[in-house]
Amino acid sequence: MPRTFDWTDVHLIAELLDQAHPEVEILKVRFTDLHQWVSALPGFAGDPQRSSEKILEAIQMAWLDERE
Repeated sequence: MPRTFDWTDVHLIAELLDQAHPEVEILKVRFTDLHQWVSALPGFAGDPQRSSEKILEAIQMAWLDERE
């Protein structure tokens, strides 16, 4: 199980998302879904109110890099 992490751990989040959702087309994921998926990751300890579009976009781009 991963250590606890927060919204700023975008590379770890991207890795975990790729493991949890290998079938999705990353660029088609809505930010509302992305927010829910990140919040549901084991070890996630971030405040759901502390995310922003900028953070979610950074996570999405890191996830895309992880997939490639």
